[in-house]
Amino acid sequence: MWSAIDTYRRLIAVQIRSQLEYRVSFLLDLVSVAVSTTMAFITLALILQRFEDISGWTLGEIAFLYGMVEAAFGTMDMLFGGFDPDTFGPLVRRGGFDQFLLRPIEITLQVLGSQFALRRLSRIAQGFAVFGIALALIDVRWTALKIAYTPVIFVSLVCFFGGLFIIGSTTTFWTVQRVEAINIFTYGGSEMMSYPMHIYHPSLRRFFTYIVPAIFMNYYPALYILDKPDPLHMPFFAPFLSPVVGLGTLTAALAFWRYGVRHYTSTGT
Repeated sequence: MWSAIDTYRRLIAVQIRSQLEYRVSFLLDLVSVAVSTTMAFITLALILQRFEDISGWTLGEIAFLYGMVEAAFGTMDMLFGGFDPDTFGPLVRRGGFDQFLLRPIEITLQVLGSQFALRRLSRIAQGFAVFGIALALIDVRWTALKIAYTPVIFVSLVCFFGGLFIIGSTTTFWTVQRVEAINIFTYGGSEMMSYPMHIYHPSLRRFFTYIVPAIFMNYYPALYILDKPDPLHMPFFAPFLSPVVGLGTLTAALAFWRYGVRHYTSTGT
């Protein structure tokens, strides 16, 4: 256990040193990510200034959803960057994954430590900033349970998105090319979860409730934290399924990953 942690720390340290070697490039990366993510929220704020709310949700309430998802997805993208299907697919195609298999280090640890993009700190900081703005705009009636549950929601979102990244990367063992549909659930999913889920078409809601249960990751916990009524009339425990779904997705993804590694046959390149 401690040996694995130390190995991971060393792998990440190498990544950080290599990125900080070119300070100007690193700072420009931080600024570009911060500008792009900030402009997205400013656009949303301007739209809400014109229409006042989206299906009964005010700017502050949507900022609660948006900030939580942005911070969690940015954290996941930094920690699970090695499993990003966009970069893992070419690694498999070029035969780079074969090199991982030759090293005397646990394969999952190697992939986790192969990418650690510090520029994601901008997206994480922006997400927390929007979340802070949300708390300033709305009057949340905090209880001890709500305070304790809020970081659980965040960690669960990180696990959920991380699991989707792992599933997407594992599929490239058979497809070689990345499966574009995975981006619908990762990048597209994070965008969708930034808004109240009841605004979407019923068929889309059902898919993201019973097939990919993203609705329990951010929307239902927000209903609980913000004391908003449930327009979909789900069971009373729905807001508390976030850790179950998040950890369950990550666990299933890791099992699928181990299956994929066992059946990996290489591309021959």
